[in-house]
Amino acid sequence: MTRKPGSPSRRTLLLGATGTLVGVAACSGGSSHTAPSQSGTARSGRASAASGSVAAFPPTSQAAALPPTTPWRPTSAEVTPAAKLRAVQVVEAIGAWPSGKGGAAAARARVAALRLPTGLVDEAGPLLPDADAAVLQVVNAQYGGILTDSASVLVVCRQWTSRGGRVSAGGTTVDVRLTRAASGWTVTALYPAQPGAAVSALPARARAVLADSRVELPPAAQADLHSGQVHDSVLAAMLRLAGTYRMYVSVVRSGHPLDVFGTSRPSDHPLGRAFDVWQIDGHAVVDPATSRTLIERFMRDAAAAGSYNVGGPVLLSGGGAANQFFSDNTHHDHVHIGFDH
Repeated sequence: MTRKPGSPSRRTLLLGATGTLVGVAACSGGSSHTAPSQSGTARSGRASAASGSVAAFPPTSQAAALPPTTPWRPTSAEVTPAAKLRAVQVVEAIGAWPSGKGGAAAARARVAALRLPTGLVDEAGPLLPDADAAVLQVVNAQYGGILTDSASVLVVCRQWTSRGGRVSAGGTTVDVRLTRAASGWTVTALYPAQPGAAVSALPARARAVLADSRVELPPAAQADLHSGQVHDSVLAAMLRLAGTYRMYVSVVRSGHPLDVFGTSRPSDHPLGRAFDVWQIDGHAVVDPATSRTLIERFMRDAAAAGSYNVGGPVLLSGGGAANQFFSDNTHHDHVHIGFDH
């Protein structure tokens, strides 16, 4: 999230290129587990970051069996486990099927079994490729924003598909929107990441990040870097932090809400000026067993790497600028690292 309100010029740039609070709602632009946006035009203010269409990156193919996967389930350490569970369930239901059960009709039946609107299948995009069979592994689910009766859950996943005996690896990140009623949380919309086409001349720092084994990037985040639309300040900070930590990035540019959730303030993520980290040195940020000292040190090192806006589960004092550090329920499960230039 970004604390600083976005200017009209920033939102114009983005769109041209491409209740009661439980905590401050979203990541990047305001104050927002286990491993194995939308089009460039916003949809009614609900769209996720994007500018093009890349379903999975990088694709690989070989004659092999689909790998085993396990369902992702939240723990009691989550702020609102039920919201994350519902978001993950619909992604798992649409993005995985046995041989002969592919296609939209079968996906609608799986979604209907969850008692969710079958029209969500029409918004699945890269989650539902043309394939004989598919398996999906959710890497992580983090908040893009959480309010009393609505939420954005960013479901980061890897997907393997089989077609004609050939297995291809890919994946995406889906911004899952939910609302809460008396009966519980329901899914209202899906916004899969669309990072954009890869550029032919990738910046040197982007190549360095992609080659750094200490920076773990899921498919959509990899594609963000390959698109050439991630700001140099982000890339430099990733490399600097990788000198000290092994970090698992959840979201960079695409698959994140365009605006700070629940507001009209542009997020830094769609501009390529932010990234989120959900795991540090093998320890999940959301896990109560993870050392608070480790998280605090990582947050301070992120600020030292140039971030003007570092959010996480711990509210730190100090900082080189006013409100450089922040904490809220949205960022209970990850560290946000944002840049204003």
